[in-house]
Amino acid sequence: MKRTAILLSSGLLFTVATGSLAQGATPFTPGAPGISVPSLAPVTPGTVPATPDGAATFGNPRVSSQGSVTRVVFDLPSGVTYALTPTFSGLRLDVQGARVQPAISAKLGASVSEYRAGAGQATLITPYPLAPSDGWRASEATLATGKRVLILELGPGVSGGAGTSVRGQVLTTAPTSAAAQTVLNAPLPGSLPPGDQVSGSVNVPLPAPTLDGSNPAQPSALQGSVPGPARPAALGAPRIGKSPGQTRVVLDLPPGSSYRIATGAVGLTITLTGVSAAFQQATGVSPELRGWTYAPTAQGATVTLSTAGRTTDRSGWRAQLLPPASGDLSRLVLDLSPALADRTPLTGSQRAVQAVAPQFAARGTGLLALSASLVKPRVVIDPGHGGKDPGAVGTVVEKQVTLDVALRVRDLLSAAGVDVVLTRDSDRELHPVKNTDLQMRAAMGTPGTALFVSIHVNAMNAASALRGYGVETWWNPNHARSSALAALIQNSLVSQTGAFDQGLKNSQSLSVLRNSRIPAALVEIGFTSHPVDGQNLQDSNYLDRVALGIAQGIREALVNGVTADGPAAEAAPTAAKR
Repeated sequence: MKRTAILLSSGLLFTVATGSLAQGATPFTPGAPGISVPSLAPVTPGTVPATPDGAATFGNPRVSSQGSVTRVVFDLPSGVTYALTPTFSGLRLDVQGARVQPAISAKLGASVSEYRAGAGQATLITPYPLAPSDGWRASEATLATGKRVLILELGPGVSGGAGTSVRGQVLTTAPTSAAAQTVLNAPLPGSLPPGDQVSGSVNVPLPAPTLDGSNPAQPSALQGSVPGPARPAALGAPRIGKSPGQTRVVLDLPPGSSYRIATGAVGLTITLTGVSAAFQQATGVSPELRGWTYAPTAQGATVTLSTAGRTTDRSGWRAQLLPPASGDLSRLVLDLSPALADRTPLTGSQRAVQAVAPQFAARGTGLLALSASLVKPRVVIDPGHGGKDPGAVGTVVEKQVTLDVALRVRDLLSAAGVDVVLTRDSDRELHPVKNTDLQMRAAMGTPGTALFVSIHVNAMNAASALRGYGVETWWNPNHARSSALAALIQNSLVSQTGAFDQGLKNSQSLSVLRNSRIPAALVEIGFTSHPVDGQNLQDSNYLDRVALGIAQGIREALVNGVTADGPAAEAAPTAAKR
């Protein structure tokens, strides 16, 4: 219900073709405000390799911005070739045939939160992950002067990837070099909280890992063993990788060793066999990892990872065992973030909500009210925003996700015998005037409707994005049973998703709640501004769990009388945690 986010690092690889741009045309959007880039700070001398004098240079991009789309234009010197790699955290260009002018800059535009260049590469860091053809678009043109230019457009609504004017290939993994990593990892004062700069010490990709599927009931690999004949070895210090909102820990394990992971309020405990270790420890590693400790045991070693938040078997961390990158040491990779939730698929038996019995409804007034019939309980589900109002835009677009989840909730409840009314079932608003739109949504809770539930996606501004993650449910004293409804939904949602519990919130101002005449709640299912929570919102398994949590919370309210015409509110369950 607000805006934006932050993320970090890595790249793209492409070979270039030539298009043309008409006389007098410009690669910038007409009328778009330009963003000058004289503030590009030079990289400290000595951090990049020397280039022969007289070599062509690449860099100093020209930038324009319109809405959420940022356009970046690079001149292409004669003989230069380049490669592009879209990644979890931005677009990278690897350049040959020219010297990349070293520079570091903070924000270039709404969709480029950082720019780093040097050592043969330039990286445009975005506040959302890029897919092969989503989040960016590339083309090449020839100006009337004969100069070739590369035009890159980045934005959450941009799609297309490499256009036909771009010759070459898009790589899924960017080339690496020690010099390039030095530039990428150089500190950018004031741009990120301490500990959130990317570290090049971990030789595994930073995107959210795939999970060990050996136990589909668990979203994390709680135990395992390294293939091969036993070869006990000393355990080296953990390798640490840091990206915004998440820290990765890598333990190198020899063949024949095994691990068992236990979760708890203070972090993770990993019991290892087939290794030896001396006592070691470190503190203040990152916002997500307060410290780690090695302690030798008779069978091997115990590794303790102290995290910033509680870990459970379903949330706060991920683990996978990767084969050796070289040599014979496998890699136990553990990702730590309080925003990590349960993204495992629901089983067939879980994809259903228990039936809700029909209710008696009186007909007529006075004496005629003695006539009654059984009817399905009616619930209004409100997918927030829509049409020209996108809602929060970050890793996902709010209006798209809220409609997706609302349709899933409708299907679950309809199969359980509930009459579900959607305030919208397509990408549209109810009225072009926002206040009127909100009032129309609230007014759909007509007499005979039991409950009203509005679905939204949260966000925080860029400066605070890493502090916002998890789920929360809002209520208003518009009705005596609204708080109980909110509590049931919040508890069910946390139970199904394992998401961080932000608890219940009381709002005096939210229009769809304040103007509703029946028990009403507004649920925020995650933060599109957070790099890890945003990945939850992109995952269909997570959205299935969100929908199931909301649907089961609504069912609990219906069967327990937490409805517009239910028994006294005091008799309703009060499941609020806070």
